[in-house]
Amino acid sequence: MATSSLVFEVRRREPELVRPAEPTPYEFKRLSDIDDQESLRFQIPVIQFYRHEPAMRGRDPVQAVREGLARALVHYYPFAGRLRECEGRKLVVECNSEGAMFIEAEADVRLDQFGDVLQPPFAGLEELLFDVPGSGGVLNSPLVLVQVTRLVCGGFILALRLNHTMSDASGLSQFMAAVGEMARGVARPSVIPVWRRELLDARSPPWVAFPHHEYDVVPDTNGTIIPLDDMVHRSFFFGNSEVATIRRSVPEHLRSCSKFEILTACLWRCRTIALQPSPEEEMRVICIVNARTKFNPPLPLGYYGNAFAFPVALSTAAKICRNPLGYSLDLVRKAKADVTEEYMRSVADLMVTTGRRHFTVVRTYLVSDVTRAGFGDVDYGWGKPVYGGPAKGGVGAIPGVASFFIPSVNRKGEKGIVVPVCLPAPAMERFEVAMQNILKGSEVAETPKPTFVVSAL
Repeated sequence: MATSSLVFEVRRREPELVRPAEPTPYEFKRLSDIDDQESLRFQIPVIQFYRHEPAMRGRDPVQAVREGLARALVHYYPFAGRLRECEGRKLVVECNSEGAMFIEAEADVRLDQFGDVLQPPFAGLEELLFDVPGSGGVLNSPLVLVQVTRLVCGGFILALRLNHTMSDASGLSQFMAAVGEMARGVARPSVIPVWRRELLDARSPPWVAFPHHEYDVVPDTNGTIIPLDDMVHRSFFFGNSEVATIRRSVPEHLRSCSKFEILTACLWRCRTIALQPSPEEEMRVICIVNARTKFNPPLPLGYYGNAFAFPVALSTAAKICRNPLGYSLDLVRKAKADVTEEYMRSVADLMVTTGRRHFTVVRTYLVSDVTRAGFGDVDYGWGKPVYGGPAKGGVGAIPGVASFFIPSVNRKGEKGIVVPVCLPAPAMERFEVAMQNILKGSEVAETPKPTFVVSAL
């Protein structure tokens, strides 16, 4: 098994089911109408790398995490259940304490062999987060899979896979923090979990108040789904200097835009140039927006369901490529500003009236900021991870669509954001050139070249 130049062997024990450490209620719990949309019916992978900690000599991370998981499942007992589908494609959790799937493993590799800077793509990910046959379904399968792999240096890797319909990044990080607290012997989680999924249910009668172009039904008439047989995964680092350079390239009235908005617009423009769509093709970028604070009152502290929206900015390839970066940035800024409590209610209403449809993937790029999610703060007793965050970019029902903003430190010790990007190999080369032009302050207008071989999602 090899990724890049690093080759190592992983020896796994037979998978087991970890049940809650104490009896929990047997009941059926409905997911919200935001949770069970088709867009979230997939597994999200997260990975954490931990150094050897001399103070933990004699403690086994596998045992600590297994026990912490069992104790955390007492409080998060729906995670130990199984999803069932009811009339109208409504998802409910049968809280039956079947348990989360757990894998104990060992690898003949040291942490430092993964490199000075840990970032996706990771060597041997398929072995560090093993897809147990029959475990990956959305329905009637374990909702959580955890693999803890001991390293020869005394460190370990924790990889986790979660059914996305159960939680978003904030909710998953909250659960993992609880596992860490339980593993360290804390009596109860510092944040008490709140179910309350009815808070994000559709209204009666449903009333769709926004156009919601993110869910448009768009035919793929030009063969514009990215081919998956020649995909390249690379990560790009943006520190303060890179962000400042990009910020200087936009009009003054847009320079107060957030780092997320500026980087999203930059990535969208470079990706569009790289994919060479036809000039008239409508290109899309979805900006994930956490809506927890958009409600009045805000969603309760401890709510761990999905509470985000998929607002979309859209424009033709010609306008994106030929206009300066400020054009794309203004579209991204306006799309993010759309998300309000009323917008979220309207999304829920749309889901129940359209069969819980998937967001549009044709010619779409999705960007999610997990810099504040907290995956890098989870402590199972060995301190904070060297890296904690998404295991790869481009996850979901359609690979290659998504990029994550992940907190990182480069080789110079500078803090910043690392963004995994997944593109066909020829497009990746063009992407890097377009990005370098912006970072060198030599951005030029591009004329899209019509092609139907490699084009955008």
